Amino acid sequence: MKLPKWNFWNFGGLFFFYFLIWAVVLAFLPIWLKEQAGLDAGQTGLVFSAISLIALCYQPFFGVISDKLGFRKNLFWFVVCAALLMGPFFTWVFIPILQFNIWVGAIIGGIYLSAVFQGGVGVVEAYIERASRASSIEYGRVRLFGSIAGATATLIGGMMYLANPISIFWFASASAAVLGILLRTAKVDTSSSAAAAADPASDGGEITKERVFSIFKLRNFWFLSLLIVGTASVYDVFDQQFPNYYNQFFPTTAIGTQRFSELVSLQTAIEAVLMIFMPWIINKIGAKNGLILFGILTFVRIFGSAVATDTISLSLLRLIAAVEMPLLLVSIFKYITGVFDVRLSATIYLLAFNFAKQAAIVIFSSIAGNMYTNIGFQNTYYFLSAIVLVITIISIFGLSNDKKHRSPVGTVQPNSKPNMVASPKM
Repeated sequence: MKLPKWNFWNFGGLFFFYFLIWAVVLAFLPIWLKEQAGLDAGQTGLVFSAISLIALCYQPFFGVISDKLGFRKNLFWFVVCAALLMGPFFTWVFIPILQFNIWVGAIIGGIYLSAVFQGGVGVVEAYIERASRASSIEYGRVRLFGSIAGATATLIGGMMYLANPISIFWFASASAAVLGILLRTAKVDTSSSAAAAADPASDGGEITKERVFSIFKLRNFWFLSLLIVGTASVYDVFDQQFPNYYNQFFPTTAIGTQRFSELVSLQTAIEAVLMIFMPWIINKIGAKNGLILFGILTFVRIFGSAVATDTISLSLLRLIAAVEMPLLLVSIFKYITGVFDVRLSATIYLLAFNFAKQAAIVIFSSIAGNMYTNIGFQNTYYFLSAIVLVITIISIFGLSNDKKHRSPVGTVQPNSKPNMVASPKM
């Protein structure tokens, strides 16, 4: 059996250590803000709101800059260098600022943390997707290392936090150092035909303001954004307080929390396995159908959770998430590179996916939170599932068929040019 090329392990390592930082820090940040920084629930919510809102400011600029840079790593290096400061920031900077003024602390924390996470994640994913495509490597297969990182963080994060809460942030800094080494060694053979197809400047075209703004004239861009708002955003909002709903089915909260932790670990393991096969599945069914299937599964999981009456059925419904995430992560990039101008893939990804999703979460989180209080979890789930179903049906007719545009991974048609920014035919 031929072993995967070095680039596969290199790109996979980039994903692993970036999402290891992500999972370790964000999983324990709410607890740290309460126990170590002394914030109450409202103040903690203010910090997370600042992170989400400031990330919205980063994403459009990060997308355009990523496309202008192409295979150059400048913006990725910015994220890595910011992540290196995680330990010092939490040890000596963040708590004094929060104690001085909660609003100032929330803004500064939001500027820093969103640069590494909610804003920076698009930079990381867009670069590795482009570099993988240039190296004729399936993006989904290197993305599975991110799922493995999530499982690893679950195993080691809790032990480190209990031993010394600040240790998780210094662990993040150490992981960022390894991430930097892997980024330094990452290479793309720019002379290959696959690299020429993935390079934003492959046809000599410059990423101009007019070209970027022409994205907003595309009917397909708005339908893609609508699908993300109505499915992926609702997916995240549903998951935010699902553990509280899940715990209601158990005699005590402690038992429910333990069972949910075990369930998430199983979900993450299944997700990592499915990531291996998902690129092949999406190549067969098409990225549009993958996105539609994601919407259908999201509807089934939310609606099913509303009607479930026992822990077994509710747990099985939760495991659907192990299929949903690989479907979404692989389909979204294949759809963008299959339908839109590949020179603007990062911009479209950060706008249609990250920006639209984050903005909708800010709005939906507040609405769902009030509904949970006023009408209960089940009725709120009926409402959320209805949104997902309606948007998914609209997307069936609104999204273009990517299989009419896309070539097999790593291949370039003779005399082909990147898909131009023009309204794709139905």
